[in-house]
Amino acid sequence: MIEDFKGDESWRMFRIISEFTEGFDKLADIGFAISIFGSARTQVDDYYYQKAVEISGRLAKENYSIISGGGGGIMEAANRGASENNAISVGLNIELPHEQKPNKFQNLSLVFRYFFARKVIFVKYSMGYICMPGGFGTLDEFFESLTLIQTKKIYKMPIILFGTEFWSGLMDWMKATLLKYGTVSEEDFDLIVVTDDVDEVIEIMNCHRAMKLRHIEEAHQEWLKNPVSKNVEEVIRNLVRNNR
Repeated sequence: MIEDFKGDESWRMFRIISEFTEGFDKLADIGFAISIFGSARTQVDDYYYQKAVEISGRLAKENYSIISGGGGGIMEAANRGASENNAISVGLNIELPHEQKPNKFQNLSLVFRYFFARKVIFVKYSMGYICMPGGFGTLDEFFESLTLIQTKKIYKMPIILFGTEFWSGLMDWMKATLLKYGTVSEEDFDLIVVTDDVDEVIEIMNCHRAMKLRHIEEAHQEWLKNPVSKNVEEVIRNLVRNNR
């Protein structure tokens, strides 16, 4: 019995690897992408559903891909805004006993069994996070991204909480309680933007993308200063020329 259990655990490792591999392969070319989180229970006529559609649509027009958890509610709204504006609309679906039914607005869809594999894909391919009103899952993604940035495990990226009425209580509690007990620092709150302004969301993401593009160009120029790099580029050019 014990040996059989060990065998099942060994095979599970390959399922985990396959989820990472599929995610890396399918999302390799999606460009700059924004992840939008929020409740699966939000109805189509809800204010925040409509705002999620508007935000994702505006971002799509700015040439961003949109990533959601693939389900209903806010996730559907995020994919809908992207799909209706001809952008890449990614759904990172998860197998759950309830609530998770893939929405029809995904044009690039993955299905995960393991939450941790799904989380890695969210972080790896997102240039910024937008958290609409949501439950434990939304809070989980919000706090995990904060932790990764605070501990410098990932590069700093915009984390936007959309909906001041919804998020102000949490922010007030964190500032009043966490700061009081010294468990966070004042500057940690600089990582978070709370807003009701769609234009501000777009501006923040565009500014961050421009900064990333500058850093990429600067890094490329530094790489070209290295004699070895120049030789590598020449080899690549010759290979391309000879294989036309």
